[in-house]
Order: sequence, then C-alpha cells, then structure tokens
Amino acid sequence: MTSTSHRRAIAVAAFLASIPALAACGAGFDANTNKAYAPTEAGVLIQDDGTTRSYGQNGVMISQAFILGPDSGGQIAAGGSAPLYLSIVNRASTPDTLTGVVSDGQEVTSVKLPAPVPLATDQLAKAPQAAVEGLKQPLLGGESVRLTFQFTNAGDVTMWVPVIARSREYATLPPAPQPTPTPTATASPSATATETPTPDTTETPQT
Repeated sequence: MTSTSHRRAIAVAAFLASIPALAACGAGFDANTNKAYAPTEAGVLIQDDGTTRSYGQNGVMISQAFILGPDSGGQIAAGGSAPLYLSIVNRASTPDTLTGVVSDGQEVTSVKLPAPVPLATDQLAKAPQAAVEGLKQPLLGGESVRLTFQFTNAGDVTMWVPVIARSREYATLPPAPQPTPTPTATASPSATATETPTPDTTETPQT
C-alpha cells in the first residue's frame, strides 16, 4: 500500500469513528426543535420511578411548566410567592379543563389558579397569573416543587416542576411579587389628664 493510500484509509477510518458523535449531536438538537419546549431542569420530566415516559396523560400534555425564581444570586424569601408558568396541549378528541393545582404541602403552602383553564382540542392553553404561595423555604433557583395538576377528564397529573432563575431567556419575565410589609403598630400618644376647671365659688359675706 502506498503512503497516499495509507493516509486515505486513516482519514476514512477517522470519519467513520466520528459518525456516532455527530448523530448524537443532531439528535440532541432536533429534540429541542421538533416538539414543544419543556424545561428539564430539576427533573421536570422525571416521574417518581425515575423514568421519562411522559408528562401528561389521557391526551393532555403539559408541554411547559416552571416556577420563576429570583434573579441570579438572589432569593425569594420564605413565606413569599412565585409565578407558575404553564403551557398545556390537549390532544384528546374532547375538550378538557384544568380545574386546579395543588401541592403536597412540603415546599409551598398552596397554589393559586385564578380560574379554571379551558383546554380546547389541539390548541395550546396557558394559565395566566398562576402562582405558588407560602414558600416553606427561600427559593434560590434550581430547586423543584412537586405539584399535582387536576383535569376534569384526564385526571390528576403529578410532576416535579423546576424553579428557574430569572436570567437569560427568562430575564424579561415579570419578577416575583414582593411581599407587602406589615405596618408596624404605633402606640398613640396618651392624652394628658387635665383637671376640669370648676367655677370659683366665693362665700357671700353676711351683712
């Protein structure tokens, strides 16, 4: 074999060896562009048994779910609240409704859903102004909160929802509401007791 043929054989072998890596890169890229975005931080797509088989059921798919945390390096204090962002697609043949979101009470006290969210067939729906309330611990970003989404027809879907720091593509979202400071009660100045003046009585001299 000539030196030229030998170099060509080495080049072909190197290219063939690189194909699996190139395929893996392509698969990872396509995975983010061929379906609705769902953040995977904090295991949002991980089921309780460690699998990633689904993030919905009976035709209802939660394509995006995250809690907006503080700015990078900050925190949301315990007792506060944080916005909950949801995107839901109903692939079932009949409409459905998200009637509520509840927590197990470990990370947050309650979840506010201002009104039921109607889910028309084959349409993307969002849940405006939803929020987790009564944080049990300060939120820094990177945590996860276990929530159960209640649907009229699809039933209950329980999943771990990530807390995403308000940075990068999330930096333009409105920040978490600041808790309203409780007004401090101030003692009113006590009124100084004053003696009520009485008419001066003088004894009439006897004549």
